[in-house]
Amino acid sequence: MISKTVVVNLPADAEARPVAVLVQIASKYESKITINSQNRRINAKSIMGMMSLGFGNGDALEIEANGPDEEVAVEEMKNYIESVK
Repeated sequence: MISKTVVVNLPADAEARPVAVLVQIASKYESKITINSQNRRINAKSIMGMMSLGFGNGDALEIEANGPDEEVAVEEMKNYIESVK
């Protein structure tokens, strides 16, 4: 199992697209991936779950993955969260 904490970098006018992209990224991997925020643990492959988090610019998220491709999965999600334009 691997986990990393990242700070969200979203533009003020961001809507659902960044969340949808995160779900697409997570869904590419075999590992179980969760996002932990505000004492909630959400399956990163669930669009409804991810949208329910309601995270915004400056929020800290913990990405946790467990499986054969966990390191690559966490790194790609981290890079996306930190660089959304």
